[in-house]
Amino acid sequence: MEGKLYYQDPYLVQFSTEVIEQGKDESGKWYAILKETAFYPTGGGQPCDTGYISGVQVYDVEEKNGEILHYLESPLPNDVTIVDCQLDWNRRYDHMQQHSGQHILSAAFENLLGFRTVSFHLGKDTLTIDLDIGELSEIDAMVAEEKANQIVAESRNIETKWVQPNELSQYRLRKQVSVTENIRLVVIPEFDYNGCGGTHPRTTAETGPIKILGWEKQRKKIRVEFICGGRVLAHLQQKHTVIQRLSGLLNAPQGELVLAVERLLDGNKKLVQATEEANDRLVHYEGKEIIENHPEQMVTEVFQNRSVQELQKLTRSIISMDEAKIVVLLAENGERLQVVCARGEKVETNMRQLIEKILPYIQGKGGGSESFAQGGGAAVISGEMLIKTLKEKEVLQ
Repeated sequence: MEGKLYYQDPYLVQFSTEVIEQGKDESGKWYAILKETAFYPTGGGQPCDTGYISGVQVYDVEEKNGEILHYLESPLPNDVTIVDCQLDWNRRYDHMQQHSGQHILSAAFENLLGFRTVSFHLGKDTLTIDLDIGELSEIDAMVAEEKANQIVAESRNIETKWVQPNELSQYRLRKQVSVTENIRLVVIPEFDYNGCGGTHPRTTAETGPIKILGWEKQRKKIRVEFICGGRVLAHLQQKHTVIQRLSGLLNAPQGELVLAVERLLDGNKKLVQATEEANDRLVHYEGKEIIENHPEQMVTEVFQNRSVQELQKLTRSIISMDEAKIVVLLAENGERLQVVCARGEKVETNMRQLIEKILPYIQGKGGGSESFAQGGGAAVISGEMLIKTLKEKEVLQ
């Protein structure tokens, strides 16, 4: 395999090398293969490095069939054989911090609690590990996090070793290696021994603080979400900005924000309740007025921009006040017509059958019970014209 410099020096971000091959892959994407490379290809839960090769952007790096392909925004000049390469150092160092933090936190969970890590994913904003357990308590999470940050504070060396298969028994590996050659161990002496091809800093101190953000159950495992190093500071800044804005909006210091929000929610709950009670009274008066305007048994009304829920509430109010009424209410809502039908207790007319007769006129769908039904369709005619047509066809009598 060409190009293994990325295994040797994670701090190598500028280098020159020879172009072995360039072209397009089966999907038409430009790529280059270098004699040596410091670009880390996607793998082991860690995203790839990005950067530039002779000024051309490298946006993806993958290992395929034993070769490392650097995917390019555009082809390199044909006459170029020696290229200058530069990695995105901020991205590289962030990945180094996150990956070493994952090793440390996973080892803390396993060494202290016996919770084994079965998978790892390094995302753009956070990273996750899946623990082979069914539940995780706050106390256990706190214990593991405290131990992980203790290891960071001790500034222990992070060592890499190339070993042969017959040498693996000398190390207390956290998990079995998945390869039989080119075996690379990442070691934090007296704490963690793990097979890994990823990029890591020289000491645990460079990892920076490790913070667990939360966890959830995923397929009988517990997925722990966390951040390390610079991401912790960015996360803290984001939360600080939010807290400062909330403090100003609520006119309360940080320590009293929760109480201020609780008071606000309680006040809002009371306001919503009062509004609902007021709306119920308005619906009652509206229903009473409709009954007074419709002495006949069949009540029909057309409204503008009223929701189905509002029609339902108004309909129920009318039949509760006059059990001998049949009520058909329509609402014109833009390109839609909504219909609600109901009968009082003293009426036997089947509302489900009635709505089934009405809906074909508006290409609608709906349904309901014998006493209450609803539906909606296209406003192919106005509500008033629909009522007139239904009366002429003796659907409404």
